[in-house]
Amino acid sequence: MKVACVGGGPAGLYLSILLKLRDPSHDITVHERNPEGITYGWGVTYWRGLLDKLHAHDPVTAHAIEASSVRWSAGVAHVRDLTTRRPGDEGHGIGRHRLLEILAERARSLGVRLEFGHAIAPDDLPTADLVVAGDGVHSTLRTRHADHFGTRVETGRNRYIWLGTSKAFDAFTFAFVETDHGWIWCYGYGFGPDAGTCVVECAPETWTGLGLDTAPDADGLALLEKLFAGALDGHPLIDRPSADGSTQWLNFRTLTNRTWHRGNLVLIGDAAHTTHYSIGAGTTLALEDAIALADALHERPALPDALARYERERRQALLPLQSAARHSALWYENLPRYIHLPPQQMFALLGQRHSPLLPYVPPQLYYRIDRAAGQLETLRRLKRWLGPKVARTVHARASRK
Repeated sequence: MKVACVGGGPAGLYLSILLKLRDPSHDITVHERNPEGITYGWGVTYWRGLLDKLHAHDPVTAHAIEASSVRWSAGVAHVRDLTTRRPGDEGHGIGRHRLLEILAERARSLGVRLEFGHAIAPDDLPTADLVVAGDGVHSTLRTRHADHFGTRVETGRNRYIWLGTSKAFDAFTFAFVETDHGWIWCYGYGFGPDAGTCVVECAPETWTGLGLDTAPDADGLALLEKLFAGALDGHPLIDRPSADGSTQWLNFRTLTNRTWHRGNLVLIGDAAHTTHYSIGAGTTLALEDAIALADALHERPALPDALARYERERRQALLPLQSAARHSALWYENLPRYIHLPPQQMFALLGQRHSPLLPYVPPQLYYRIDRAAGQLETLRRLKRWLGPKVARTVHARASRK
């Protein structure tokens, strides 16, 4: 089969790897409009579940990604002058540039052709049995047929900016700062021994009140460094300007599509769907799309059947994550509802921000209910663990009588 992957992001590169592993005779080309080594972004996050899937499908790639990642197993929240730390699941961070480098090297080693600096026009698609649109949220291939795909975009209220820093966070870090114009906060995580990502977010009135909408780039960064000096430990923030030289303050765009394929053209990754950055799932979902599409193409010889199966399975898998992402974004948009709680309670509800029930229950009541439920579940687990031991003890004592 001849395959053209348009877009050299994680989804397209990993799909090309998996297809070549399944059948080395596949003729696969990845077309990337940017020169090799040029990518926007800092670090990306993922969790153990993704790593297990990568090991199952291609141990070589999985080992390389794991070796280049940093790990954390705690969360830290700074609220005003108070700091709360909680244990959590093990998370991983890797530089986006390094991730793409690993995937490109592996794809080349398997015989995939990589054409960098090669933009594909939507009206001049490569001749192939399958064309994979992995060209991101602004996909030109999808936009060309937007009516067919039924593309829908919902724009979030808050403003955010994606920054780098030389601060290597040892935990997933949240910092909430109160200003005269409202709250502003950041999410920080490491992705290297001297590198971290810092995403700053605030309500639009805070953004304009602080003058971040009009401040020169250097002044805006200096203000953010001052506001988050405690979390950054004096480390600088690093911006990567957009193509026109301006700093990229954005509103998050949640993108969905009514269908993901048209003839031999199929959407993958951010071209098919986006989920709010606050759940840290974008790269994971792109790689999982690639796994599902490769599986479907391998198991269903007829292309229409394979694409239908891929879309059906991924839509189903995305439902809980899309719900979690919507509620997570709304939690931050309604931050004043939670920020004045005692730090332990606020941090606990920060961890529960994916809940569809939380917006409709008074926060302190929800906290008490959630804590009671957690204690009850602990007792149930203890009962399940102790039950057989108690039974054996009783039986042993009865046998001695």
